Amino acid sequence: MSELHVRWRSQVIAVGSYLPEKILTNAALAATVETTDEWIVERTGIRQRHIAADGEMTSDLATEAAKQALSHAGIPAEAIDMIVVATATPDETFPSVATKVQHKLGMTRGFAFDVQAVCSGFVYALAVADNFIKAGQVTNVLVIGAETFSRLLDWTDRGTCVLFGDGAGAVVLRAEKAQNSKTDRGILATRLHSDGRHHDLLYVDGGPSSTRTVGHLRMKGREVFRHAVTNLTAVVGDTLADSGFMPADIDWIVPHQANRRILEATATKLGMNVDRVIVTVDRHANTSAASVPLALNVAVNDGRIKPGDLLMFEAMGGGFTWGAALVRW
Repeated sequence: MSELHVRWRSQVIAVGSYLPEKILTNAALAATVETTDEWIVERTGIRQRHIAADGEMTSDLATEAAKQALSHAGIPAEAIDMIVVATATPDETFPSVATKVQHKLGMTRGFAFDVQAVCSGFVYALAVADNFIKAGQVTNVLVIGAETFSRLLDWTDRGTCVLFGDGAGAVVLRAEKAQNSKTDRGILATRLHSDGRHHDLLYVDGGPSSTRTVGHLRMKGREVFRHAVTNLTAVVGDTLADSGFMPADIDWIVPHQANRRILEATATKLGMNVDRVIVTVDRHANTSAASVPLALNVAVNDGRIKPGDLLMFEAMGGGFTWGAALVRW
C-alpha cells in the first residue's frame, strides 16, 4: 500500500472483548484463602474476576475478542494484514498466540506475532502496529490483549491471587491519510519505557530455560504501587508534551486496571478529576495486557466515549515496562 511521502494515521475503527463465563467473587475466594471481601475491596477496589474454564486457552479468548472487533468494524478476517497479540500467558512456549488466532480466524495471508510486556503489553502492541502503519507496510491491523493469568497464580498467596483475572480485548486499526496532528482521529502519540533493574518486584518464578516450569507470580505490592504512580504520571505527561496537549484536554483516561488506588493517585497527580478515569477493576480485576482494551470496550459500549473524544491509554507491568498512547476516538 506504499505511497511515497504520504503520512499515515492509525485510526481505531472498532473494539471488541471477551470474558470467560465463570465469575469468582471475593466471597468465594474468602472460602479458600485467608481474606475477606472488605479487605480486598478496601485495598484494591476489586469485587470479582472472570476465570477461564478448564481447556479454555488464551488463544480462545483472543479469538473471540477479535471476532467481535472485526464484526463491529464490518470487515472480514481476510482483510487483516497483521495481528499483534500482547500476552504473558501463551497457550504454549511456541508457536505464538497470534498465529493460533490467525488460524482460528481462517486467515491464510498477512503475518502475526506476540508482544510480551506483561501489563503494558497492549500499549506496546499498539505502538508496534502504529509504526507498521506509519511505515506504509500494512493497512488493517488487529491488536489484541489476552491473558489467562489465573494459570500463573499461587492460590494460597492472598497477596496476589485476589488481584488477577482472565479476559481479552481487541481493536482494529486502519491506515488513513494524516491531515492534522491534533484533530485527526486515531493514534496521535505513543511513549514506551522499561527498566530491568526492578525484576524482583514483579515476576514469575519459572520458565523454560530456568526451572522448566511455568512458575507462579510473585510481587512486592507496596513497591510496585510507588513506582506505578510515579512512572505513569511521567509517561502521560511526556506523551501529552509530544503532541502539544495538556491534561485538561483529555476527555478520558483508559488505564491498566491494576488497583483502584493507583488509578486515583495517578489522576490526582495529573490534576485530573477521577470521574474522567474509566474504571473496570471492580468487575474484571487485573487482566494484565487485556485490561486496557477491556476497559475501552466497556466505555465505548455504554456511551461514555464518543467520537472526537481524546483518550489516554496508560499501563505499567513487570520488567518494569510502562507506556502511554494518546488516541482521538
